[in-house]
Amino acid sequence: MTLSIDDVTERQLAKTIDHSLLRPELDDAFVEEGCRLAAEYDVASVCVRPTDVARAHEILAGTDVAVGTTIGFPHGNHRTETKVFEAERALADGATELDMVLKIGALKAGRDAEVQADIAAVVDVAHARGAIVKVIFENAYLTDDEKIRACRLTEAAGAEFVKTSTGFAPSGATHDDLRLMRANTSPHVQVKAAGGVRTLDDLLAVMALGVTRIGATQTKPILDEYRARRSGSTVAAGVDADEGGY
Repeated sequence: MTLSIDDVTERQLAKTIDHSLLRPELDDAFVEEGCRLAAEYDVASVCVRPTDVARAHEILAGTDVAVGTTIGFPHGNHRTETKVFEAERALADGATELDMVLKIGALKAGRDAEVQADIAAVVDVAHARGAIVKVIFENAYLTDDEKIRACRLTEAAGAEFVKTSTGFAPSGATHDDLRLMRANTSPHVQVKAAGGVRTLDDLLAVMALGVTRIGATQTKPILDEYRARRSGSTVAAGVDADEGGY
């Protein structure tokens, strides 16, 4: 299956995008500008650093753009109690979407019950406040068997999304991984691609694989390219080479 711009509306594209504002060096002005850009393009959400949640919530109040943040980021090996505290604080500050990193080391060690319990603890806190949870696997460090187990543990823990990557590992989303994740989760569990989806064609390609969200820093170029193609004009891609943190 392939997708073209004739198969999707601009709103459908925009509502697959979590606009990422996670790089450690971003200053207040950059984060605020990013939130306003997200509102202008009416994307699904911004994904900001925990320290920026309250500011993003204030800027995006009254819009249809959700505020998301990260939990246990980027390595996942925090104590569960720490992740729960992070989640509670983020929700209190106005987040409604939590992208948490699973316990990578525990998964690789075969401590599956611990991995599931860790996810479930954050899910319980989120669901009590009407928020959703996306579980980041960090596939660059996992075997296919570990990815499949992560899918099953995430679903069993009640999270809404499985997600490929943080954007800080050696590699991000691959089509093979996205197919694997889609094949090993039930239809009600959604798939988020993060790391490497930087162009309109990249986005259309992963949507064709069943992806319903992406993490992106290149929101404006992607959606401007869609507008340009629909109008028959051209725009410069404007893609930066090395964008970490999705």
